[in-house]
Amino acid sequence: MYAYIKGKVSEINPTNIVVDNNGIGYEIVVANPYEYKLEEENIVFISQQVREDSNVLYGFSSREQKKVFLLLLKVKGVGPKSALAILAGATSDEIISAIEKQDVIYLTKFPGIGKKSAQQIILDLQGKVNLNISTTVTESRTDIYLKDALLALEALGYSKKELVKIEKKLSLFEYNGVDDYVKQGLKLLISS
Repeated sequence: MYAYIKGKVSEINPTNIVVDNNGIGYEIVVANPYEYKLEEENIVFISQQVREDSNVLYGFSSREQKKVFLLLLKVKGVGPKSALAILAGATSDEIISAIEKQDVIYLTKFPGIGKKSAQQIILDLQGKVNLNISTTVTESRTDIYLKDALLALEALGYSKKELVKIEKKLSLFEYNGVDDYVKQGLKLLISS
């Protein structure tokens, strides 16, 4: 089972993206394909759904989104397509809020969710949804880029002691990828 796939987005289609990871292209069905950018390094959290006639990877931009998707799948009558449609139209917090407030009208605005399905979602999930994921578990992309950059610098021969000295300074920057962190890290190491 996959937890996440990290790689560059090589294709964006109306219902999915393709993430290139070490030369393998993973086709991943996502709620909002256009939130991803081509050739940009991403971490996509994965839920693999295997059925009699299909084996599909569903992808999410956060652990919270994945958690809501998996919770929605537990509701009788809600399949992956309906769960993804809900996630395409609202944030995880908005969905949880609607469930906790028993807002049937809000939930029926999503494609494939009628009044009965909305009531079933509320019945099955109200009071059972907790998205409080520890901040030590939830890492931002910039944190992951920074960690990868430090590993790359270590692979270039810099000692852990040298890297510890620049880590705080590097963490003050917010770059768009590992390469930018490595370049800045090299500048800091050379100047120190």
